[in-house]
Amino acid sequence: MSNVLNEEKKKQVIALGQLGWALRRIEEATGVRRETAAGYLKAAGIAIRAPGGWGRRKAKPANAVTTGPPAAKPANGGEVTTGSGAPESAPAPASSSSEPYRELIEAALSHGRNAMSIWQELVDRHGFTGAYESVKRYVRKLRGTPSPEARAIIRTAPGEEAQVDYGSGPMVRDAETGKYRRTRLFVLTLGFSRKCIRLLCFHSGTRIWAELHEQAFRRLGGSTKIVVLDNLREGVLAADIYDPSINPLYREVLAHYGAVAMPCRIQDPDRKGKVESGVGHAQKTPLKGQRFESLEAAQAHLDRWEERWADQRIHGSTKRQVAAMFAEEKPSLLPLPLEPFRYYQYGERTVHLDGCVEVEAAYYSAPPGWIGRLVRVQWDGLHVRLLDPRTGQLLREHLRQARGRHRIKDEDRAKHTPPGTAQLLARAGQSGPHVGRFAEALYERQAEAAVRRIQGLLSFAKKYGVARLDDACAAALELEAYDYRFVRR
Repeated sequence: MSNVLNEEKKKQVIALGQLGWALRRIEEATGVRRETAAGYLKAAGIAIRAPGGWGRRKAKPANAVTTGPPAAKPANGGEVTTGSGAPESAPAPASSSSEPYRELIEAALSHGRNAMSIWQELVDRHGFTGAYESVKRYVRKLRGTPSPEARAIIRTAPGEEAQVDYGSGPMVRDAETGKYRRTRLFVLTLGFSRKCIRLLCFHSGTRIWAELHEQAFRRLGGSTKIVVLDNLREGVLAADIYDPSINPLYREVLAHYGAVAMPCRIQDPDRKGKVESGVGHAQKTPLKGQRFESLEAAQAHLDRWEERWADQRIHGSTKRQVAAMFAEEKPSLLPLPLEPFRYYQYGERTVHLDGCVEVEAAYYSAPPGWIGRLVRVQWDGLHVRLLDPRTGQLLREHLRQARGRHRIKDEDRAKHTPPGTAQLLARAGQSGPHVGRFAEALYERQAEAAVRRIQGLLSFAKKYGVARLDDACAAALELEAYDYRFVRR
């Protein structure tokens, strides 16, 4: 292979290769050269699609809708005349069915609402029987028609891709403070059917971000192979144009559901335009200008709108109903795991002189050779796991211990006194004869677990003086009180 990829980038390339993507498309999405991607796909036993295999694309037929053949031009180049020879008068323009609701429509426009939300409110609350096109024409008449911008459309296979993003939600009263506060709107959009899952929350964080994905997958009844996101901190620790660093907890939650994270390239917002549209659709239509008394009421309102309007609409790009396309896509989603993901905390620790790392005031051993080096640590209520920071490989797994306890595997115990520990014992001997003997006695009885105690012992010399410390160690040796506790008097 012409290059060596990290584990995350390797998973992305293999996942896209399993979806049948061409090497050129994989290079555009991930930044990995085609030669490198081809090597990894061959090593994984994935067939590579030959270039040009699909042939030339046929021209797409025009979608314009015509109402009939063009009208013939009068031979005399003038007006169309009736049988009597008099010019036919133009018919009077018909009154719009939206005219009786002009004040309501103008008030809604002043709050920034769009034609779709206005029509839906007229139907639900005022018994309006006219068509959406009538309201749209009337709104266009009141405020004019903006010129649309050209957008690229990314087509994906059923069950292949989901796009996720945050947006600003409505104002909701906080039960704790009694005041209205802005919520966050989480949106997951399926790339094929455009089916959206929209969820509201007050707070944000890595675990909340991952839990929202789990809720969305369970509402859909399955997960996609790829999740496209931007460089939000909850999902991406370090944004990079070629090699972004995925948040470890988020990565493992997606792996639990069989998905792979695909961060967008920096300054490439159109890559997740479908979910951007889904966020804007909710902000402008059901949530614009709304306030709710509880988060549950806001979510219920959003869910009703999703089922009543969003799922039933005809999508502008696909020209098909969203609910019908989702029914076609749902069998292609990955099945849900039997159990939800077990969440843990994570961080980085430096291996101490005793060969252990500290997690919530308990100590766990690392393999030999890791003293002074940084390791990644994951922990929950049952286990503590030590991981290689470069490869993510599991180094050690321990059962949780009570505060102040040590968990050291037999193979991690040093056969000889490490140089750092020997220097520590030498420092103790220089502090006083009784201090040195007491430190050696501690190390003989408690091995690696005594290193931290010896360091704490030496710190008392600065606080109480060397003479008092040496006298205390002499008394401890005489009484054989090796499980010492110093009490301030």
